[in-house]
Amino acid sequence: MKAAARSATIRWRGRAVFGPLIATLALGAGIIQAAGAALPADVGSDAPTVAILPAPPSKHWVWVNDFVFPHMSDGMAYLVDGDSGRYLGTLSTGFGFARLVLPRDGKLIYSPETYFSRGTRGTRTDVVTIYDAVTLKPQAEIQIPPKRASNVPTIGNSELTDDERFLLVYNFNPAQSITVVDMASRAFVGEVETPGCALAYPTGPRSFFSVCADGGLLAVQLDDAGKVVKQTHTEPVFDLAHDPVTEKPVRGGDAWYFISFAGKVYTVRNGASGPQAGDSWWLSTQAERAQGWRPGGVQQLAFHAGQKRLYAIMHQGPVETHKDPGKSIWVADVTTHRRVARFTTRRLSSAIQLSKDDRPLLFSAFNQSNILDVYDPLTGKLLRSVPEIGTSPTLLLTP
Repeated sequence: MKAAARSATIRWRGRAVFGPLIATLALGAGIIQAAGAALPADVGSDAPTVAILPAPPSKHWVWVNDFVFPHMSDGMAYLVDGDSGRYLGTLSTGFGFARLVLPRDGKLIYSPETYFSRGTRGTRTDVVTIYDAVTLKPQAEIQIPPKRASNVPTIGNSELTDDERFLLVYNFNPAQSITVVDMASRAFVGEVETPGCALAYPTGPRSFFSVCADGGLLAVQLDDAGKVVKQTHTEPVFDLAHDPVTEKPVRGGDAWYFISFAGKVYTVRNGASGPQAGDSWWLSTQAERAQGWRPGGVQQLAFHAGQKRLYAIMHQGPVETHKDPGKSIWVADVTTHRRVARFTTRRLSSAIQLSKDDRPLLFSAFNQSNILDVYDPLTGKLLRSVPEIGTSPTLLLTP
């Protein structure tokens, strides 16, 4: 029962519960039996069951990745159905957890994880755990160098190359590098040194870039074995001295959209010779910037490819509040660079995500709360709220 509680949805008297509750119930039953009391047999809908998720996953599902700030050794990820608000399952993901990685076919889930032999101390082991997306049971573990970064989670902590052959995992110990894992052979194949440059943003089947301290980009090209065949450092594309960009971009097609502390959007596109600066524009007007409007949050941007719309969490405050949550969502057309909508959320938000379909949902969470809100992104209407999801939710991911 304990193993099942860690790997899939557990149902008790018709509702989803977590593994610890099941363990407590089981322990209580053992105590009663030891005292000589007889227990009635579990029958009908009252019997605990292990659910099997339907395949393929619904595009309106969302994974809520939980860093669990109060006790970081217990990273978690929770699966929620955005249409019904129903809790579907959970994964236990280890120390300093950043995010799950979801392949497009929806059959597997990849999770870079860290464990210590004594819980919070002892021998460290880093692995990429491969979970079955239907049963949520672990299928395999790929051991990687024990240097995975344990920073505030961002999308660039771990990404798949565009053909999903290689998983890229960001390291910081304090040297910076990228671990390359071959997901076809399920083996660690190498490490790319990225001195002065952080995180990994894919740009093709064998390429990615990292953002460097001077505002330039380190472009990396891999071969079919996952080894580096080319590394180039571009001229600065961001003015980090006067208006730094955050490390929290969102991808749309062949472009990565970065945003600065003050609210300027920068586009990085994959050109013939590697990543290069594209167009840039202000999300806010000069008057709004004078009023202190700026983006903030842990996952402050979301993008819908079909509608070409960029969503941003906004709030008012000085430059040092660039990580603060907000209750205002601004929507811009990335083709015309014009704002097309603006609405207020019910609660503070530090993370937003859109479903990837023609009738999208907008998910919102705050890392100091455990409520997941679901909105209609076209009208800003709150559709439903899902309480008691995690402890400190950070990144939201949709299939």
